Amino acid sequence: MVKTATALLSALLLCAWGALAQEFVSANLNIIEDLEKLKNMEQRLRTVEERLHSRSHIEKKLQKENEALKTTVETMQATLESLQSVNEARQVAFSASLFASGSGYIGPFRSVEAALIYRKVSANFGNGYNNETGIFTAPLKGVYYFRFYAHCHTGNQMAVSLYKNDKVQCSVFSERPWTNGNASNGIVLILEKGDRIYTKLWDESWVYDDHESYTSFGGFLLFPL
Repeated sequence: MVKTATALLSALLLCAWGALAQEFVSANLNIIEDLEKLKNMEQRLRTVEERLHSRSHIEKKLQKENEALKTTVETMQATLESLQSVNEARQVAFSASLFASGSGYIGPFRSVEAALIYRKVSANFGNGYNNETGIFTAPLKGVYYFRFYAHCHTGNQMAVSLYKNDKVQCSVFSERPWTNGNASNGIVLILEKGDRIYTKLWDESWVYDDHESYTSFGGFLLFPL
């Protein structure tokens, strides 16, 4: 009887232990699965963080490159504007004739003090020529070419000189021509900024002009120095 009870008790204990063991194993398996899920989630989070970090790094790099590009563009624009300004400053040329309208003579005068004033301006790049004074003022140092033409009728001499800062550089002359007289001259000069160029009649001389612009004055910059 005792043996039977002991055997029965042992069987019950074995069943209980087996159930507990099964539950324990099952619980352990669930924990392992949960741990694997956590590991997978951690790996995904780590991957996302790495991607975000990489994207942030790329964005910062692109931002730096964009700022550098913007600086380069601004520098190039400033350089271009500077070159354009220098180029515009080097565009020096003018051409003018005596009368803006009508026809007639200038001179003769017993004593000539003032420059011939060429009123009709056909070009004045660089604004070096002043049609109120007849004087060209060099806007920059360089080598310039100047030319002038003079026309007259019979009866009186025609003589005109080109001046640089009140010093004669070249002239034209026609002494009492039998018919209409024409003369021209030209010269290459080295000018400093501010040097003045103009033409002036000789004493007791005259010139004629009309809408055909026979008597004229002009020049241009060959190259800067």
